Amino acid sequence: MSLARRIIPCLDIDGDRVVKGVNFVGLRDAGDPAKLAARYNAEGADELVALDIAASRDQRPTFLETIRRVAAELAIPLTAGGGIRTVEDARSVLRAGADKITLNTAAVARPELISETSLEFGVQAVVLAIDAKRAGDQWVVMVRGGREPANRDAIAWAKEGVALGAGEILVTSMDRDGTKSGFDTALTAAISSAVSVPVIASGGAKLPAHFAEIFTAGRADAALAASIFHDSIQPIRELKEFLAARGIPVRLPC
Repeated sequence: MSLARRIIPCLDIDGDRVVKGVNFVGLRDAGDPAKLAARYNAEGADELVALDIAASRDQRPTFLETIRRVAAELAIPLTAGGGIRTVEDARSVLRAGADKITLNTAAVARPELISETSLEFGVQAVVLAIDAKRAGDQWVVMVRGGREPANRDAIAWAKEGVALGAGEILVTSMDRDGTKSGFDTALTAAISSAVSVPVIASGGAKLPAHFAEIFTAGRADAALAASIFHDSIQPIRELKEFLAARGIPVRLPC
C-alpha cells in the first residue's frame, strides 16, 4: 500500500507577517501567520512549513514567538526554520513548538550541522532545504534567501545531506517560485531518484494537475505551495479530492 502524499502550505515570514513574491523577490503581504495556520489546520492540510526568509539575510535569530503562535493553532506537524546555525538554535525552535527544523544556508556553510542536529534530535526532525536554480543542464544551490550562489550542485548536495543525517529534503525551484507555471518535475525527479528519504517539492504550483504531475512524474512524497492557498485559488479539500479521483493516495479531510 502506497503512503499518502502530503499537501503542505508554506508560510514565508518576514518580521511578523506572511509574505509572498515571484522568484524570491517582489514580496507582498499575505496575512497573519497564526490566522493562516488555523485556517490550514481546519481545511485539512497534512503539515505546515513556516520559514523565516529574512533570518539568514539579516543574520538574526529565528522567529521564536511567531513559531509559538503558529504552533498553538495546529493539530498537524509543524516544520520551522530560517537562521538556524547551531544545535541550540534548533533546540529553541523545537521547544517553541515545531516538530521538525529546516537547515539551509548554515548547513551549506558548515555541513556538520546536519549531523549534529540529527544526532541530537533524530533524523526525522531534520529537513534539508535546498533552493535550486537551473544553470545549463544542472541545478545549482542558492543561499541567503536565494541571493547568493553556493557553488554546489543541488543533486550532489541532496545526497550529501542525506548521508550526513537529513531525514527529508525540501527542494524549491527558484525558477518556478511564485510563477504558477507548475512544479519543476525534472528537478524533483532527479533528487527523488538520488536519495532514499522523502522529498517535498516546492515552487510553481497553481492547478490540481500540477500536483498530480509532481506526485507521478516528479516522484515527490509531498507538495508545498503558498500563494494559491493564501489567495484561496485552490481549496485543499478540492485538491485532495481531485488527486484521490486519479488514484493518488491522500488523506481526505473529515
